Amino acid sequence: MSQTIDRIQNLIDALRVLPNVGNKSAQRLAFTLLQHERAGAQHLAEAITDALQHLRHCSQCYTLSDAEMCTTCANPKRQAQLLCVVQSPMDQLLIEQTMTYQGKYFVLSGQLNPLEGLGPTDIAMDKLLARACDGVVQEVILATHFTNEGELTAHYIAEQLLARGLRVTRLAKGVPVGSELEQVDLGTLAQAMTARR
Repeated sequence: MSQTIDRIQNLIDALRVLPNVGNKSAQRLAFTLLQHERAGAQHLAEAITDALQHLRHCSQCYTLSDAEMCTTCANPKRQAQLLCVVQSPMDQLLIEQTMTYQGKYFVLSGQLNPLEGLGPTDIAMDKLLARACDGVVQEVILATHFTNEGELTAHYIAEQLLARGLRVTRLAKGVPVGSELEQVDLGTLAQAMTARR
């Protein structure tokens, strides 16, 4: 029985590496996969193995890619003078899904967080500066999160890039499309009022 318990605990521990999955959630996931979703669990295991074996970081923008250079960086139709800085490959995917941006990307390795000891070297700042100052990029669009850490990261990057003579812009903040004012938090509403155009 102890081998069984060890195997279950190993699965629970493995599931806890996922964001926002604590011990209880990991237990529920483990037992659901083992009792009711065995085919789904097998597919999940194969998909994770396949992704780990075939995906790596693009040599240009550091997003995930199955080739040395991702399809966005390799596409000559993309506007090389525009560089959008995002925190993760997921953020890049979200921007791509809007179908409004035709430039290139740079994916940071996270965000600045002094409380956790994460500084500029932890987010690949040197690689970003090299890419942004390549003589082709004319504008850098900062698309970091609108959290304290994301704002700190955007501010730091902007200072570094402005000092090198680059044009730096930031994603706009405001009231979401289709929302009613009573459903918008006061911080967003205040930002929308002060940044109105």
